[in-house]
Amino acid sequence: MIDSAVSFFVSFFQDPTAWGIGLAIGFGVVWLVCYRPPFFRKSWLWAILVGSAFFTLVAICFIQFPLQTWTGQALIDFLRPEAYIRWMLLASIPQMLIMGLVQEGAKMVPMVVYWRRNDRDIDPKLGLVIGAVAGAGFAIFEAQWQYNAIFATGWTWASVQTAGFMELLGFWGAFFTMAGHIAFSALGGYGLARGRGWQFYLMISGLHALLKYSTVLLGAGTIPTPHAEIYTMAGIAEVAVVAVGVTAWALWLRWGKGEGKS
Repeated sequence: MIDSAVSFFVSFFQDPTAWGIGLAIGFGVVWLVCYRPPFFRKSWLWAILVGSAFFTLVAICFIQFPLQTWTGQALIDFLRPEAYIRWMLLASIPQMLIMGLVQEGAKMVPMVVYWRRNDRDIDPKLGLVIGAVAGAGFAIFEAQWQYNAIFATGWTWASVQTAGFMELLGFWGAFFTMAGHIAFSALGGYGLARGRGWQFYLMISGLHALLKYSTVLLGAGTIPTPHAEIYTMAGIAEVAVVAVGVTAWALWLRWGKGEGKS
């Protein structure tokens, strides 16, 4: 298990490409600029951006990965492999919940540190911005891993001309997933500053699990059935709807007439 977790950790740094890294940073900036974080007035936000990326990665590889593996194996043993595949859309829910709880918990760590250093008294809109920055750190890091993996398969524009729009779904999926990462953490920071940290943590963990349920649909899309393409399209559509909806909520809190300023 340890060897597998270490291999998973190392995979985030393998096969780097200028295109993969550039797209991840560019798309991350597109989403993060909507929150207008004051990086130049509050330079410590850069530490949160970078720290969140690596802390969340460690949590994924050495907490989330083992827990999901053990949970999946337990379900397979209980249901038997054939039944697990048949009921995959339901049987995968516990693993998605683990993913949401671990990742959102890890991304909230730098927010909690800042919150405690300020006697648990920060402006809600500043809390939201801190959360958005924390979410963007890992969002960019994860996206470059996904984009580099796509380019490592030999992807070219010729692939799009041959296979059509389906060859672009991986790029769109990561693009909207970045928005989700940023918005979930933004809401977590807002809730923490409002004194409702654990309630918002559970809420955003559930929303994260809902967004990442798309991986289950995409996995079902790899199974040769008449519904394979439907599952694939549903997975990408789910990511887009959840990410855009939660982003709209977070931006309404950021720019609405509510209390505070950043």
